[in-house]
Amino acid sequence: MGGGTADAGENRTGLDTQRAFGLDLPDYPWEAMAPYLETARRHEGGIVNLSIGTPVDPTPELIQDALRAAADAPGYPTVHGTPAVREAVVEWFARRRGVEGLDEQAVMPTIGSKELVAWLPFLLGLGAGDVVVRPRVAYPTYDIGARLAGAQAVAADSLDELDAATRARVRLVWVNSPGNPTGAVRGVDELRAVVDDARGLGAVVASDECYAELGWGDWDVQRGGEAVPSVLDPRVSGGDFSRLLSVYSLSKQSNLAGYRAAFVAGAPELMPNLVNSRKHAGMILPFPVQEALRVALGDDAHVEVQKDRYRRRRERLIPALEAFGLRISHSNAGLYLWCTAGEDTWTTVGRLAERGIVVGPGVFYGDDGAGCIRVALTAGDERIDAAVERLTKS
Repeated sequence: MGGGTADAGENRTGLDTQRAFGLDLPDYPWEAMAPYLETARRHEGGIVNLSIGTPVDPTPELIQDALRAAADAPGYPTVHGTPAVREAVVEWFARRRGVEGLDEQAVMPTIGSKELVAWLPFLLGLGAGDVVVRPRVAYPTYDIGARLAGAQAVAADSLDELDAATRARVRLVWVNSPGNPTGAVRGVDELRAVVDDARGLGAVVASDECYAELGWGDWDVQRGGEAVPSVLDPRVSGGDFSRLLSVYSLSKQSNLAGYRAAFVAGAPELMPNLVNSRKHAGMILPFPVQEALRVALGDDAHVEVQKDRYRRRRERLIPALEAFGLRISHSNAGLYLWCTAGEDTWTTVGRLAERGIVVGPGVFYGDDGAGCIRVALTAGDERIDAAVERLTKS
């Protein structure tokens, strides 16, 4: 009996002291949309999902052909990317973004842009005591990336908003222009101010630019507007790419969300370490996808065709949303309209769900998103027409 009692006590002690397994992360926010999705599905005309923003139009044939042509790929691909895909990125930056002088060694394909956003603080060696600054209204993964590294995420649209003690701990500054969810664009002067301030602190600036080809109004190049500037633009960087990273994805402009085709460029002094770390972790974009990425970057025509589709949908949705009583702000670029009805976010989400329309709650993007919703342009023309009819129906 005595021996048995001792064994039981030891077992209890072991159970009491055992550490739990798994990461301590918040629940994925979109799970909260389940009841609103169910309400919308009950609409007699079916659901119109304008929430998450996943592309629905076909992947262009020339990109599918490139994927098929590269399907015989028995060997391991390279983490750094083939010379051909890195050359395509360099040429694209010069042709479409006004960025000259980018070295192919300072380019790396990534498995979509979200994984880089989530892992960049960790890959940069950030940890306890370090601060990652992200926009006040922002994509949640910036916060998750800081948390994975053990760093602190701080919401601010300017480093001037931070107190001296916090400024001293800033190691990474996220810029998102055009922004998700707001569609706001930072011009050259504003970007340069962020870069200059961050450099004064010795921090890295990472610019998430995946909507740059989808500018509207003053930023609509096809309608005589100005191109959305990159953090690597010489007017911003001064021709010095050190500690500056441009993150880009082809998910939106080329309907390649399913391919996870993206890349990061800049910071030639940091890139070798990023490449080496990703080699150890096996973070490799498959070779057939690298080939699809290369071909997609070399063809501007399909990008403009897709942009025309989004422009038409946007022009139909804006007056319909306004007729429903929503006020649209920012929304200068990208695939979203940032709206408010001047009421609680979930009240607006619920009223729209009753009409069979699902939108993104602004509260998913930080405290400053309260009272707002995000409406995606990513639905087929028939569904957009259905949304317009429902929004304008008294």
